[in-house]
Amino acid sequence: MFENLVEILKANPRKIVYTEGSDARILESAARLKKGGFLTPILVGNVEEVKAAAAKGGFDIDGLEILDPATYPEMDKMVDTMVELRKGKMSAEDCRAALSKGNYFGTMLVKMGVADALLGGATYSTADTVRPALQLVKTKKGANLVSSCFIMVRGDEMLAMGDCAINISYEDKLDKEGNVTLSAAAQLAEVAVETAKTAKVFGIEPKVAMLSYSTKGSGKGPSVDLVREATAIAKEKAPDVAIDGEMQFDAAVSPVVGQLKFPGSKVAGYANTFIFPEIQSGNIGYKIAQRLGGFAAYGPILQGLNAPINDLSRGCDAEEVYQMSIITAALA
Repeated sequence: MFENLVEILKANPRKIVYTEGSDARILESAARLKKGGFLTPILVGNVEEVKAAAAKGGFDIDGLEILDPATYPEMDKMVDTMVELRKGKMSAEDCRAALSKGNYFGTMLVKMGVADALLGGATYSTADTVRPALQLVKTKKGANLVSSCFIMVRGDEMLAMGDCAINISYEDKLDKEGNVTLSAAAQLAEVAVETAKTAKVFGIEPKVAMLSYSTKGSGKGPSVDLVREATAIAKEKAPDVAIDGEMQFDAAVSPVVGQLKFPGSKVAGYANTFIFPEIQSGNIGYKIAQRLGGFAAYGPILQGLNAPINDLSRGCDAEEVYQMSIITAALA
């Protein structure tokens, strides 16, 4: 997988900004990327502190760009741009204070085209990485929400699973008069379509299973209705993608069970892209695959934003930072 992504980056040079430039794991990854020469890191932080941390760890970052919010020459322009983006929700003083922090500063570097992608979360929480992205980079045209997926790898086998990290549940969005402006089913359908797109980036030809505790009407309940309605919407939104549901996990992965419970389905028994009805089952599901199934989990990969911005686990190691850097930049 990574060999293919590296080739993509060699053909399409990209810059990735790290919001926590003095973190040893970030510096180790940046030094490794510098040596590889296929992706250019930008480090956010105090120049002397970043260099001292690199020297302490023995990481060669000579020649890499280190940008300090306190001394950034384009800060006034950045503040003005952020004020405009926030549309009166933040004053210039508020924006300047926010931009003094690496998460907001790094996100604005992406927004202003200085970097193509961003990777954060080595010390920041997921919320502190996602919030600036939503406020500044915002969702892409046609997207109504940000979601996530994990790419699961075991040998030559690759799967996609979404959403396991962002959307806790799916509820109808209402206007002030109580009219539905975006249904829960439409939101889940969007997750399915976006996850299928992400799967394709990684060379997976998606066969999307909309998961439930019911297969083709065998069970009843609001969550079954949600998945059934979302399946119909997703099929309409992406007619060229193999999507089917609602189905149980055994029907999704076992050809015998799948064709018995869901005869004639092109997905049942052969699924490689799994959409969970809410975050609880999604988070449990990918971790079962990781810990008991022996799959390596790469993500969460954020979907629906105007630029690739991804979140690290605060318990990550340098290898994970390096791998997520390649994944994030390749999405650009």
